Amino acid sequence: MSDQAHLNGAYYGPSIPPPARKPRSYHRPSRGGGSCNPFSWCFSCICGCVFNLIFQILITILVILGIVVLVFWLVFRPNAPKFHVNEAVLTQFTLSNDNNTLYYDLAVNMTFRNPNRRIGIYYDRIEANAEYHDQRFATQNLDTFYLGHKKEKDVGAVFRGERVLANLDGRDRSDYNSERTGGVYNVDLKLRLRMRLKVWWAKPKFKPHFECDLRVPMSSGGAVSSGGFQRTKCDFDW
Repeated sequence: MSDQAHLNGAYYGPSIPPPARKPRSYHRPSRGGGSCNPFSWCFSCICGCVFNLIFQILITILVILGIVVLVFWLVFRPNAPKFHVNEAVLTQFTLSNDNNTLYYDLAVNMTFRNPNRRIGIYYDRIEANAEYHDQRFATQNLDTFYLGHKKEKDVGAVFRGERVLANLDGRDRSDYNSERTGGVYNVDLKLRLRMRLKVWWAKPKFKPHFECDLRVPMSSGGAVSSGGFQRTKCDFDW
């Protein structure tokens, strides 16, 4: 019998691989919901143009303001007002031992000066405060006036009365005793101002102040203690 008789039609060879399948097409979904929205694109473009225009306008305004300020400074050359205390006479400055009551009699002579050639100054309010160890003990409202170009004006003020300095401590009391022994007292004079600058038709307003650190000798019977008062230049702050 031949060998083919045992094969009974079956196939015993290696397995036949299945036919290759075509790759399935895959569509990735778009992030914009699957379609481009022309309205959103136009809105974003318009917003970008508007912001860019606003930015350019602001830069232009800042440049123009800078040029105006520079021209103003070159034309007017503004200088801060000057203020001096020419004389200070102290005939009483007594601090009580029981309740820190200060009895005082202080007269000062001051000079306001306008150093500007093209700017006038209106002093609409002048509040003069006398202080000792950062505590105010007297206030005077001085007369208002106008100060023209390169002009100056002398003004006097008198502080007389009594005031309780409740916040003085032991160290302040020790400083007072030392000053009394030396005959010279450290008194601060501070001026709070409301003023206007006259620049052509414009009159800008400001609220600056002067600060003066004074060393005032005690005067007794018209005689001033040795050394006398030294004319003092005061600090100006806008």
